[in-house]
Formats: sequence, structure tokens, C-alpha cells
Amino acid sequence: MRKFIISVNGNSYEVEVEEIAGGESKRPAAPVAPAPVAAPAPKATPAPAPKEEKKEVVVSDGQEVVEAPMPGNIWKIEVKEGDKVKAGDILLILEAMKMENEILAPRDGVVASINTTQGATVNTGDRLVVLD
Repeated sequence: MRKFIISVNGNSYEVEVEEIAGGESKRPAAPVAPAPVAAPAPKATPAPAPKEEKKEVVVSDGQEVVEAPMPGNIWKIEVKEGDKVKAGDILLILEAMKMENEILAPRDGVVASINTTQGATVNTGDRLVVLD
């Protein structure tokens, strides 16, 4: 007999599996209810940010919008409105799939507006920062 732990729909079960030789089992099959195994305690997660309505971002001529390249959570905002940035400077950090992704300034400019908040959930294409 070999023991395995199997997860089904978030529940873990310990099961015993008998190896058979020649395709025949020496033991009669008896229905056995799986014994649940205590799942590890979930890690503490921060409270989700309150849902906020997406406001329309108005962009003037000469301004450039930095959009979210993928869905995720805004982990940290590195700039403030009015800050001067150079191409390649970190504007904010987007956490997606347990990875921290640096969102960089595409060109030199001044931060005209920040259209997200720390902890906010964003989707691909959401407007995050506007540069003058």
C-alpha cells in the first residue's frame, strides 16, 4: 500500500493505493470514505481595497497615458503628481501572479495625474498615470 494526499476542490484527502501485479487485486474492493486532512492555515491577506468607480481620464495633446500591461494589484506608487521623471524611471509597482512588475516612464516628463491608488485592483489597459 502507498499513501498519497490528493486535493479536490480545495479539500485535501489522504488515500491509500494498492499496487497490483498481473491486473488482479488480492483484496476485495470495499468502499472507504476518504479521511479529510487538515489543510494548512491560510496566510493572512490584507483587506481588499474598497471598490471605487473608475473615473474617465482626460488627456490633452502632448500628454501620454501609462496603462496597466496586465491585470493585478497596485503594490506601491513611487511618484507624486508634479514629480519630474526621466524615461525608464519607476512610476509604480504592479503585483501580478506573485511577481512585482515595475511600470516605467516611457519618456521624460512631469507626472500630470495618478489615476489609481495603492492596493487597487486594475485590469489590462486601465489608465494608471498621465505624463505631461
